This record gives sequence, C-alpha cells and structure tokens, in this order.
Amino acid sequence: MTDTPSRDTPAPTVRFAPSPTGFLHIGNARPALLNWLFRLRHDGRFILRLDDTDGMRSTEEYAQAAVEDLTWLGILPDAFYRQSERFSLYDESVRRLIEDGRLYPCYETAEELERRRKLQLARGLPPTYDRAALKLSGTERARLEEEGRRPHWRFLLDHREVVWEDMSRGEISIDCASLSDPILRREDGSYLYTLPSVIDDIDMQVTHVIRGEDHITNTAVQIQLFEAMGAPVPVFAHHNLLTTASGDGLSKRLGHLSLRELRAAGMEPMAVASLATLVGSPEAVRPVGSLEELSQIVDVARLSHAPAKFDEKELAQLNTRLLHELPFEAVRERLAALKVGGGEEFWLAIRGNIVRLVDACDWWDIVNRPLRPVIDDPLVPQAAASKLPAGPWGAGVWSPFAWQVWTQAISTETRKKGRDLFRPLRLALTGREHGPELVNLLPLIGHERALARLEGHEA
Repeated sequence: MTDTPSRDTPAPTVRFAPSPTGFLHIGNARPALLNWLFRLRHDGRFILRLDDTDGMRSTEEYAQAAVEDLTWLGILPDAFYRQSERFSLYDESVRRLIEDGRLYPCYETAEELERRRKLQLARGLPPTYDRAALKLSGTERARLEEEGRRPHWRFLLDHREVVWEDMSRGEISIDCASLSDPILRREDGSYLYTLPSVIDDIDMQVTHVIRGEDHITNTAVQIQLFEAMGAPVPVFAHHNLLTTASGDGLSKRLGHLSLRELRAAGMEPMAVASLATLVGSPEAVRPVGSLEELSQIVDVARLSHAPAKFDEKELAQLNTRLLHELPFEAVRERLAALKVGGGEEFWLAIRGNIVRLVDACDWWDIVNRPLRPVIDDPLVPQAAASKLPAGPWGAGVWSPFAWQVWTQAISTETRKKGRDLFRPLRLALTGREHGPELVNLLPLIGHERALARLEGHEA
C-alpha cells in the first residue's frame, strides 16, 4: 500500500483542525506535518480549521499561536476557517438529522448517566447508553421540559460493523453495537467535536483525513454520520502517536514539548519537522533540507504502528547536524536579523562549531569585537606574533599551505607541538579552548587584531 491517490481522482484536500485550548506541542505537529507533506507530495490543498466551538477554553491567544507555530514549521495553509463562525451550518445539519430520525433528544443529567454506568459495570455489562430516551412518550418529554430540563442530542447509530480501508493500517472494522450513541449537541446548544468536524469535511470537500490512532473509534461513528448526510466518505489514515522519551503521552495542558519552547531553545524547524515525521525510522538520523524533500521521503502508508518516542537529545543532535550542512543562502536573512555579518566566508568558517544558529553571534563577537586574550603560555603567542605574515591580508593569504608554514615556524622556534602548540595559540586569538579551524578564522579576525591579541592586548 502507498499513500498515492488514484490518477482518476482530483488533487487531494487535507485538513488540520487543532483546538486553540493550549500551545501546540510536538504531538500536534506530527499530524499537521503529515497532512502538509501529503499536500506537497500530491500537489493538493491544505486547510487549517480551528476547532474553537468550546468558548470557555478556546482563546485568541492560542489561536494566533497555532498560526505562528505552523508558519514557523513552514506550513502555509491554502485556506483558514474558524468553526465558531460556522454555527448556522451545523444548526441546519441538526435540523436535517432530526427530521431523518437520526438525532434524538435525551434528558438524563450527568449524574444520572454516571449512576447508570456504574450499575452496568457492576452487572458486568458494557457501560454503553441504553437508549432509554427513545422510549419516552411525547407527554413524558414535555413533562421533563416543564421541570426545566433541556435535552442533549444523540446520534442514532446503526448497530452494524463499519469497515474501511485505512491508508496507514489496512482494513479496520469497528462493531458499532458496542458503542454508545454519541452526543452531538449539548443541553446549552453547543457542539461536541464530532458533528462540526464531519459537516466541515463535507462542506470543504476534504478527501483525506490523516490523524492520530486515538481517533479510530471516532472514525466508525463519523463514517455513519457522513452516510447519514448523504456525503462521500473521505479516505482515512490513522498514524501512530508520539510520546516523550520516557513513553509518557503529550499534553497541551501540561505543556509537553511545545513548539514555542522548541523554537525558543533554538531548534531548527526542519530538524523538528524531520524528527516529528521520521522518528523511529532509519531516515530520522539524517538532516533533510526542505519540506519538499521531506515530502518525498515520508509515506503515510508506511509509518510504523508502534508508539514513537520523541527524544529531545536526538532532536538536539539532528539540529546540530542540520546546521553544519546548511548553505549560506539558507541562513543569510536570519544571520542579518541577528546582526551577524561576514557573509558566506564567516558562515562556512563557523557553522561546524555551532549547535544553534544564535551561537553564530558568539563567534561574530570573537572575530569582530574587542576581546581580552588568554595568555597562559606567552612563549607560543610571542613567537606567533613575530612570525605573523605582514598585513593587511587579502584573499588567499591564509591557504592551508601558508598556515602550515606559519605554525611550523612557531613550532621550530618554541619546540612545541600538537596541543602544546595549538592550545595557547587558540586561547590568545579567540579566548576559547575549542572552536572553528584557526586557518579559517584568522582572515576574519584580521592582521591588526590578531597581532594585538598575540601580543597580549585587548583587541
């Protein structure tokens, strides 16, 4: 099985529908990215749809943050909707379902339902709703409403097996006789997830629903709802879920691995995108340069079914490898925003020694701003200063050959070799024990500044 649609079908439409009730975490990023990569792979359409029907928990702060986080990842939706602006469409669908006898009013309170559930469990029965509301007469319903009760509305499931060919998992079968008729609308008229999701998928002509395996049971219900509305059923794909490195589930409420935190920690969006989608596969360890490239690697049909552990240490390692391979053009604007100059020469000199892009600022300061040299063995710096090629330095002065000639001359005079030669040299020139190759840094430091530092002056 592959995730390739038939040639006879139109370009696919996918959607990502987060609830703006917290900051997106890496577990939310996985379905968002899988849908976006599918869109890129098949030249389709991607819809961002905020599931903000819960007015008590949804906030504008989280809605804006979701858009910002997706943009940071490189996901630029083709269309954007808020479910809170589409209630008239849902209300009309409810009217139709009531007329068709598929939606029925129930008057039990939450406490009454909980007592029934416990009684069923005590009797060894599955705690499903017993459809008692269907037995109420019109007089009984009127009496309950006179008492001040307002109904919640349940969808009448056909007690049959629902079978579909899942793009990620093959054939899946759910016996709907084992499920409770789901509540689609609450007593106060607000909607739960199921009905707005299906109605929007129909209205927006969503062709493929790619989401986590925790929705598998929901899918059986939703397929019946698609059919009840006389609409085509989309292709479903249920991918495995991400966990923390210790195997714990991820939560927006608890703030696990939020995209905001990963961005603030200096993680590259492509490192996050690669690991979030390739974790658990051999490809996860190698840097991928773009989402377009990643879209040709990730196949929704070939994802593992086992839970995937997202390890921050692996992300940091991948982030470092990715930075070490980035061409200058990929970071030009970001370096300029950090007020880091030096152009491509500087970037190629230092990129192999940074773990976050912001680390470039430190090396820019080292080569471009006054620095107090560390002189703990004056013999080497003094010899280095006396044999330093005359300045100013033009292009090509510090070739590998010139570097070898200079350091050999220092070694001959001081009788120092290896670490005893290069450690004091590096400390004098950069104030650090480790860093980029000095042959690449010296032209950036410049003759005047290098000479002053070797002589022990702040420069």
